[in-house]
Amino acid sequence: MRIGELARRTGTTPRALRHYEQQGLIGSDRAANGYREYPERAVRRVRNIRHLLDAGLTLEDVRFFLPCLDGDVTAGPAGAEGLRIARDRLAVLDARIEAQTRVRDRLARAVAEAEAGAVAPAGAGAGVRAAGPPR
Repeated sequence: MRIGELARRTGTTPRALRHYEQQGLIGSDRAANGYREYPERAVRRVRNIRHLLDAGLTLEDVRFFLPCLDGDVTAGPAGAEGLRIARDRLAVLDARIEAQTRVRDRLARAVAEAEAGAVAPAGAGAGVRAAGPPR
C-alpha cells in the first residue's frame, strides 16, 4: 500500500510515516515509479508506535520495543527494561507537570494581586504584570 493509504488506515500523516521510516521504525520498498510501498503488517506496527507515543514515550523509547512492534504490544507481560523505560518517562512527565504547575500558580497569583488592587476602567492601560522573577 502507498503512504497515503497507510496514513489513512492508521490515523497518522504521511509526514509522520516518513519520519518513522527515517528513524528506522518502519520500512518500505520503492515501486518502479518511486513511490513508497508498505507491507500490510505496517498497519499494526504504526498503530503500535502511535500507542506507545500516546502513552508518553518518545521515538527513542519506542526503539526498545522494535522486536514486538509487529505483535500486540499491550497483550504481553511487561519486561523489566520496558518498565524501566516507562518509569523514566513518567519521572520526566511528572517533572514537567510540576514545572507547569509552578508557572500556572505564579500567573494565578499575579492575576489575583492585580484584581485585588484598584481596578482601572476597561481600556485604561492597566495590565497584569507578567509573573516571573522580580525586576
